[in-house]
Amino acid sequence: MELMTQLKGLFLQAVPTVVLVILFYFFLRSQFFGPLVRAMEERARRTEGARREAEESTAAAQKARAEYEAALRTARAEVYAGQEAERRKALDERAAVIRVARDQAAAFVRVGKEVLEAEVAEARKQLERESGKLGGEIARVLLAPRLGGPAAPRPGAAGPGGAA
Repeated sequence: MELMTQLKGLFLQAVPTVVLVILFYFFLRSQFFGPLVRAMEERARRTEGARREAEESTAAAQKARAEYEAALRTARAEVYAGQEAERRKALDERAAVIRVARDQAAAFVRVGKEVLEAEVAEARKQLERESGKLGGEIARVLLAPRLGGPAAPRPGAAGPGGAA
């Protein structure tokens, strides 16, 4: 029995400690762990919200980037089409200038040929007119000394003054 009495005494001595521990537990739960849990929940909620906002912002940025790239491709295509049109226009203008120059050159050559042909025809006519005279004069010059006639002066020979 003495053991029971000792246990009662120990229990009675431990009751204030147990009560203090229980009170300390409730105090810590309400004053420390409660706000700590609320702060952690708030932090998790804010972190989740910030993460969601970041994902939405990233998605919006990717969408804007895709739109920008599409607009850039469209603008480049328009610029390239304009450059191609200008290039074709320049090539057409150059071809027209070349065509005109070629036509002018052909006309110049044709006129030159016509003038040359006219000069050749005139020269032939003149040669035909003078060929008879020259033939007669050549025969006279060559045959005159043999026939005993006076020697005719040769063309280009020095005359009485010594001048040619």
